[in-house]
Amino acid sequence: MKKRFTLKALFTAVAITASSFSFAGVDTQTDSNDVILAGHDAVAYFTQNKPVLGQAQYTAVHDDAIYRFSSAQNRDAFNANPEKYAPAYGGFCAFGATFGKKFDIDGKAFEIVDGKLYVNKNPEVYKAWKKDIPKHLIEANEQWPSIEFTPSGEL
Repeated sequence: MKKRFTLKALFTAVAITASSFSFAGVDTQTDSNDVILAGHDAVAYFTQNKPVLGQAQYTAVHDDAIYRFSSAQNRDAFNANPEKYAPAYGGFCAFGATFGKKFDIDGKAFEIVDGKLYVNKNPEVYKAWKKDIPKHLIEANEQWPSIEFTPSGEL
């Protein structure tokens, strides 16, 4: 009886773990503490048009990533509509996505295009991406479905 219970518990644990992988959220670029956007406030990109570091006291979780905000008001705005503020390509470098790659970002290089936040590795990469944003978005949108759930180290 005890052996049957142990096997049943083991099977249940494996099934739950496997199902969590099957339904995992969008792959996101986070640091070792699961913080996205290098700790920058996702809402501030829209409201202040500049990168603003968030604070650990104002956080929200979306797609398994921890977002930091500079104020409770920004956190609440994000929670009311996370899809509006969440970065494209899981917060990975938008220019890197055009090449089928996932690069970390510094949070300082960004652009809002048609109401969507795009971030780039750094200001130098951003300059190259900005030369032809429409072309690069088409390229990145074509690449993203094939790289979204592939670890960056495997690309």
